[in-house]
Amino acid sequence: MDLGIDRQALVPVVQQIVSAVAQWIRENGVSPGTRLPSIRQLALDNLLSQSSVIEAFERMVAQGVLAPRQGAGFIVAHPPAAHEGHWYEGAEQVWGAFADNPLGELKLGCGWLPDAWRESDDLSYAIREVSRTDTAGLFNYSTPLGLPVLREQLLKRLTRNHIASSLDRILTTAGASHAQDLLIRTLLKPGDSVVVETPGYGNLYRQLAFQGVRLLEVPRTRSGPDISALEALLHTHHPKCLFTQSLYHNPTGTSLCRAVAERLLELAHRENFLIIEEDVYADLQHASCTRLSALPHADRVIYVASFSKTLSSALRVGYLCASTAIITQLVSLKTMTGFGTSRFAEAVVAVLLANGTYRKWVQRLRKRLSAEMAATLQVLEDEEWEVFAVPAGGMFVWARPAAGQQSSLQACARRLGVLLSPGALFSPTGETSEWLRINVAYAGDQRALALFRAMGPARSTSTFLKTTGV
Repeated sequence: MDLGIDRQALVPVVQQIVSAVAQWIRENGVSPGTRLPSIRQLALDNLLSQSSVIEAFERMVAQGVLAPRQGAGFIVAHPPAAHEGHWYEGAEQVWGAFADNPLGELKLGCGWLPDAWRESDDLSYAIREVSRTDTAGLFNYSTPLGLPVLREQLLKRLTRNHIASSLDRILTTAGASHAQDLLIRTLLKPGDSVVVETPGYGNLYRQLAFQGVRLLEVPRTRSGPDISALEALLHTHHPKCLFTQSLYHNPTGTSLCRAVAERLLELAHRENFLIIEEDVYADLQHASCTRLSALPHADRVIYVASFSKTLSSALRVGYLCASTAIITQLVSLKTMTGFGTSRFAEAVVAVLLANGTYRKWVQRLRKRLSAEMAATLQVLEDEEWEVFAVPAGGMFVWARPAAGQQSSLQACARRLGVLLSPGALFSPTGETSEWLRINVAYAGDQRALALFRAMGPARSTSTFLKTTGV
């Protein structure tokens, strides 16, 4: 079996072995139970160390593709599914294959920070502190609205962001997606219409569609939702809600301007619809900004935020702020469907907020992301990629390669070991798009830089791949 290993490529050798064996199984229609060549023979034929082949096979055993047989080496257990080389959180068609990233590809378009950026010591301290001082948090449910000490900290945070609230208007959730699910099931029924931005967050589209809600698309501009397009929709439809992100929009990285925000609120009052403002990147703010929730809105705006993106997605702690009437409905659904949220996770976050650790962490994070954003934008400019807008902060850039290079993008990314999040994944209808979501925290990786250069206008992709040995 010729694995075609390239020792000059940016993709690690073990990963190349895994990919090549998986491709051989798929292309040859190898059935379960078929025995593979021995580790010794594969290593000898491909000038590899046996330890590299062993590690690759162990990965494939963990994936369920191969199975060891005593005295018979390894056999095919379950042929690997084909994939298109793209990935993002919540993508069902590839979730099973890429959730734990067994092949080690670079998730250039993912929606969170690299593990190497995490600071586990402070989180470990908070966990030990809760275990030592709050044994109830280890065994008991939280209160219906959420842990009081956490909600007190959240109220302080909202006040600092000029969002008027009170303890009885704050509800904790298991992340922002949970908050949105509660809102969708409480406020909407099948057949209702809502306005969503496009491009936008794919998981929100699926949540709404699952409930039988009709999606009305409004383009996202550099300053927020397209007001002209929204007004045209409002002439013929009567949406119940509008879902938007004011700050560091996912995936475009754009932020809401004051004039657009004020017009949105005018329309919400006139046409009698609610605005769901998701602010999961709130703590990445390092300059003045406009939030709908911070403007006078007479309970027309529901605010949703989370600590999953900045602190830990494993803790699953989020919250929302709404009128007391809506909170009452949400509490009922929250307790009925899940008996509340994790008291332990909420206690850990409360400790980090109260002792100032979280504030210092996000300060460092903002500086690091700002530097990576500037570096990424410079590389994209040098390689003549088109950038939708220059973000004021956050972690996303919405960009596309130079004209004429898009057709070879997917193949080039696959050969470099890069998983993309193409524009179609951020469209309610899955419409094909040349735009990509780029997470700047990953864009400094050599594989990402190689991709940016390969898609530059000054060279053909084939020439680039030959000269780099990929």
